[in-house]
Amino acid sequence: MEKDIEYYMSLPYTITIIPDTISGGYVAKVNELPGCLTQSDSLNNLAQLIEDAKRGWIEIALEDGRPIPEPSVHGEYSGKFNVRVPKSLHRELAERAEKEGVSLNQYIVYQLSRDMGLSNDKASD
Repeated sequence: MEKDIEYYMSLPYTITIIPDTISGGYVAKVNELPGCLTQSDSLNNLAQLIEDAKRGWIEIALEDGRPIPEPSVHGEYSGKFNVRVPKSLHRELAERAEKEGVSLNQYIVYQLSRDMGLSNDKASD
């Protein structure tokens, strides 16, 4: 399959919107396409302007034969990861979990979610 402008335009690129605190308005940028950005005085036309900027960026890259980055695929997260910690930290965490009457896993999830500012229901997702 040849990747044309419509192929790239249909991809779920990440767009970041940044308030312009100096001159007012907003700046939008496509994170995966270096230098692809636009600016507007209001949020109303920003969506259309960034789509126009993205189309122009992709068209020029295709004409020049430059590679076009695609958005990274954010798959499902398993909810599991391994972390190596010093033995002393492992001991301290295990002792605190025991003192609280919860498993080490529950204690660590609680501490991580508390530090991240997440509520208990978000931490259990």
